[in-house]
Amino acid sequence: MSRSTDPGHFFQTDASESTRARRAAKSGNKNGNPLVLQSKILSVIPDPFSSKSIYIAESAGCVRKVNLETRDSKTVYRGPTAPVTSVAIGGHGGATVFAGCWDKDIWSWDRESRAVERKYKGHSDFVKVIICATIGGKDCLISGGAESKIIVWDTATGERLHALRDKSDTMMALQDLALDPEDSTTSEVVLVSSSSDPQIRRWRISLSSWSQIFDAAQTAPTQSQPIRDTILEHETSVYRVLFSGEDEDNDLWTASADGTAKCLSRAKGWSTEDSYTHGDYVRAVAVTSDWVITAGRDEDVKVWDRSTGKLWHVYEGHYEEVTGLVLLDEKAVISVSIDGTVRTWGLGKIDLDKARTEREAKQKGEVKEEKVKPKKSLLTEEEEAELAELMDSD
Repeated sequence: MSRSTDPGHFFQTDASESTRARRAAKSGNKNGNPLVLQSKILSVIPDPFSSKSIYIAESAGCVRKVNLETRDSKTVYRGPTAPVTSVAIGGHGGATVFAGCWDKDIWSWDRESRAVERKYKGHSDFVKVIICATIGGKDCLISGGAESKIIVWDTATGERLHALRDKSDTMMALQDLALDPEDSTTSEVVLVSSSSDPQIRRWRISLSSWSQIFDAAQTAPTQSQPIRDTILEHETSVYRVLFSGEDEDNDLWTASADGTAKCLSRAKGWSTEDSYTHGDYVRAVAVTSDWVITAGRDEDVKVWDRSTGKLWHVYEGHYEEVTGLVLLDEKAVISVSIDGTVRTWGLGKIDLDKARTEREAKQKGEVKEEKVKPKKSLLTEEEEAELAELMDSD
């Protein structure tokens, strides 16, 4: 017996029906020159070998390479039958594409041939985030799972080198991982992790051992500096951690479900230097020398003036939650979304001034949006509901 996936065939509350109608009305816009794909995009990374390409993780169970210049999206890495949550490029010479998956495994492919290679098994729940690192001259993979475990792998052999757990065993589902470029050395790396609790943790990892780092919190000059187990600057889940490279001190940037993105100062013991109130769950943050860009559940991409901290412009176009941001030099930012689109937004002064003028005209009813037909999702109604529940449970 066939099953309908039309939302109109299911009981819905007034609120859900209103949301569905709003998204349907918004779904055809051409803002950000959308590249429309057939499944939800759960994460994105830049292509380390081309400033014109990105790699995305899709709910359809694949990794896709997208050339933003030619708009070619035909390079696809297939194998998983469950949604892919994260993607990384690494291995010897960056020859391997890795993907974290709902099936609890980490898949890998030869980057050129797209042939499936090794699967890394060790997580007991879905793999949320993966990154690549070189530790003591060895190519490694570091993964974080929904069961709150961080695993360090030897990519060449598949051997599990370490399994990291918080000493209090209170760490929740992993959300993001980042390598500290300032404190890492050739023999060991310093890893920053965020999770579904508000705590940000730091780890020191070598080939032979690992340890959790405990920091001295910044206090008044007349007080002693207490040791704290974690960095606690947010009120709830921290979805994104990154070192921008735009700061002389390589400060830590964060995005949280408390509705804010923050710059945590290295010089001040990782206390908050700047805070940007996006207003809803912030899933992604990107930083240039002039701008701070935030995006998340409210579907908007917001551009903040870094020198003043004030909101400069709001890019509207996505009609579902934005899940990732990637910078193209400092001239544009790429956003990806649950709505299955990849969109490009200008960050140059001319682009931003034009966008602000057009937005003001649209708000006055002087401009009509161009429409583009969205593609139908490949997920069933049950799978759509499961994915929505997963996103909300974060």
